Amino acid sequence: MQLKFKKIHPNAKIPSYAYAGDAGLDLYVPEGFVFKKGERKSVPLGIAIEIPEGYVGILFDKSGLSHKHGLKSYGGIIDAGYRGEIHVGMMNLSDEDYEFGAGDKIIQILIMPVLKAEVVECDELTESDRGEGAFGSSGNK
Repeated sequence: MQLKFKKIHPNAKIPSYAYAGDAGLDLYVPEGFVFKKGERKSVPLGIAIEIPEGYVGILFDKSGLSHKHGLKSYGGIIDAGYRGEIHVGMMNLSDEDYEFGAGDKIIQILIMPVLKAEVVECDELTESDRGEGAFGSSGNK
């Protein structure tokens, strides 16, 4: 499969896999900035991508940024028909500012096939072992 992309910002980097077996492509910031503690922002990545029909791009945290530095993304879905610039919604949950340099990794995107569901209204749902058990119903708190 080909994943076409175009640069919107002259410093934008090509999405890339860090290792041959990786599932997610790394995405990068085109310009450096300081992400203040407690700040929430939408970060433009300077690229647009063309996801093939029948697929979707799903944005996930870079584990090092979230686990080590408290930078949490809001995730996101990039639909096949979207051709605009990709932005990442993030929040700095740490007690310290974090400085991104131009070209630093910020998020990863997984390209996944999409299955279309047929939505059917009904009066009752099929019984299951879990039933209506919600948060904590498996015994984990």
